This record gives sequence, C-alpha cells and structure tokens, in this order.
Amino acid sequence: VKYAEIYYPELLPNISTCKSPQEMMGATIKSYLAQKQNIDPKDIFVVSVMPCTAKKFEAQRPELSSAAGIADVDAVITTRQLNRMMQVFGIEFGSLEEEEYDRPFGAPTGSGDIFAASGGVMESALRTAFHLLTGADLEKVDFEDVRGMTGVKEAAVTIAGKTIRIAVANRLGNARQIAERVKQGDAPWDFIEI
Repeated sequence: VKYAEIYYPELLPNISTCKSPQEMMGATIKSYLAQKQNIDPKDIFVVSVMPCTAKKFEAQRPELSSAAGIADVDAVITTRQLNRMMQVFGIEFGSLEEEEYDRPFGAPTGSGDIFAASGGVMESALRTAFHLLTGADLEKVDFEDVRGMTGVKEAAVTIAGKTIRIAVANRLGNARQIAERVKQGDAPWDFIEI
C-alpha cells in the first residue's frame, strides 16, 4: 500500500480495503479472542513473524488500530531476524521436539495453510468464492509464468460461468511491472496479489 501511495496514487482506488492477514489476525486476537478469554486487549502484545520488512511499517499505521487506539499488531520481526535470534540462543529447529500448537480459533483449514504463501490470499478467496457460488470445492489452481514478466504468475479460474483472470507478483520490482500495465489500461487481470 505504501508503495502505491508514493508511486501510483492514481491506483489506490483499485486496492482492496481489507486488512492484510497479519492485521486481520491481530484484530481478531485483540477483539474476539480477548473477549472469549476475558483479557483486556491492552494486556495483549501481538508479535508477527513475517518474511517482508514492509509489514513493520504496516503495523505502525495508525489507521490500522482499533477505535480505542490499540494497535492490532504491536511488533513485527522478519523470518531472517527470527533465524538470527535462534542462532544467537543456540536453538536449532531440527532438534526441537514436536508438540501440539495452540488452536485458539479451532482446527486449521487448507486456506489457512496457504495464506502466508505468495498468492495464498488470492487462492483462499477464490476457493471460498467458488465454494459459495457452486457448492463444490475448487480443484488445483494452475499458475503459469507471465511471458516477459519474471516473478509474475497468472491463472484463469471459471466460477459459475464467469472466468476470473488472476495474477500474483513477488517483490516490488514485479509490482511495478503490473502497476504500469494497470495504469496503461492493458492489464488483463481481474484480481492481482502483490
């Protein structure tokens, strides 16, 4: 979002108004889970572990705080930082014993598994829309590289007779390529995830 605000402000109306998965989870923890477990949201400190450094800036955006001014996410560390911390403390993932993880929101789903992967939010949304509109489960989404655009993949999914063209881009350099096509009016996609 910050990239678009600086370089492509004319495209801001095209950006989803939904919070990112990181912010959705933080908001859910500090509202639903806090209420369910009778904890004051001010006493909860949410830390996200994310691969993207832009998530640090996102967590500081005041418009992503609750009406009471409580940040949804209090701190963000990158996966690289977590790895360094593990090394400093001599912790090796391979030597850790397996154990059950917390499930404060119930059993995980397939969509939840792919959410953090590149294109996972889009695929989860498509699977949900497909199921709600057809009553069936969407089989595999086959992504292909976009010719001449390294790091960009696309796919087409037909839902209830309408074909939806989607694109997924990794990294900001690839976001620029897609933004330029949208700006020029020759982007063939209905749904783009950066």
